[in-house]
Amino acid sequence: MGSMTQSCAVVTGGGRNIGQAIALRLQQDGYRVIALDIVEPEADSLRADARIVDLSDRAAAEAVFAEIAGALPVTCLVNNVGIVAPASFDEVDIGDFDRLMHLNVRTAIIAAKALVPVMRRSGGGRIVMNTSRVTLGKQARTLYSATKGAMQSMARTWALELGKDGITVNCVAPGPIGTTAFWKNNAPDSDYTMDLVRSIPVGRIGTAEDVANAVSFFCDSRSGFVTGQTLFVCGGVTVG
Repeated sequence: MGSMTQSCAVVTGGGRNIGQAIALRLQQDGYRVIALDIVEPEADSLRADARIVDLSDRAAAEAVFAEIAGALPVTCLVNNVGIVAPASFDEVDIGDFDRLMHLNVRTAIIAAKALVPVMRRSGGGRIVMNTSRVTLGKQARTLYSATKGAMQSMARTWALELGKDGITVNCVAPGPIGTTAFWKNNAPDSDYTMDLVRSIPVGRIGTAEDVANAVSFFCDSRSGFVTGQTLFVCGGVTVG
């Protein structure tokens, strides 16, 4: 980070929850952070550079990434944005397929297509996908796991193709994290939630900061020999 121009990081879905925690951690690490979301970030420090945009709209997504690529020395991209749409197999709505694939996967491709050329010009960069432990299997996640599995596979392909450019591509795969969405779906005092917490080997629910710490590692300039990997941030849930 010793150069005259401060390196920039882009975090999609950076206005709330895990995305915002990632954005704040990267700020601490010395990056100028551009958070993209459909809402303004809650954190004051992120607001000046934030872009409010609906990334599920292809034209809007392409426009905002073209604008950023033309204006800022981006060397770090965190593809974090995503929606879940949980449903058992019998309840899966095929109409949700395009919605999830477009936001979760297409956005990642649009972002990388715009920003990889910027990274190449600066001599390297970092791409991190926020995927999920659902790629190992989880009930009621047909479409979500399909998108996250696609992101992990894509990351390995990009790691092979972009390595020669000094660009690493890795995935952080969170297990149970106590976001607002998590607590909305899992009442804190319910038997189900208490059983879930008891089943986590480290004995607690994860935090957004736990995920941000893993992203920070992959985005570090010293992590250049690690690429194509998936790091499960799960409190040990995926081990057994």
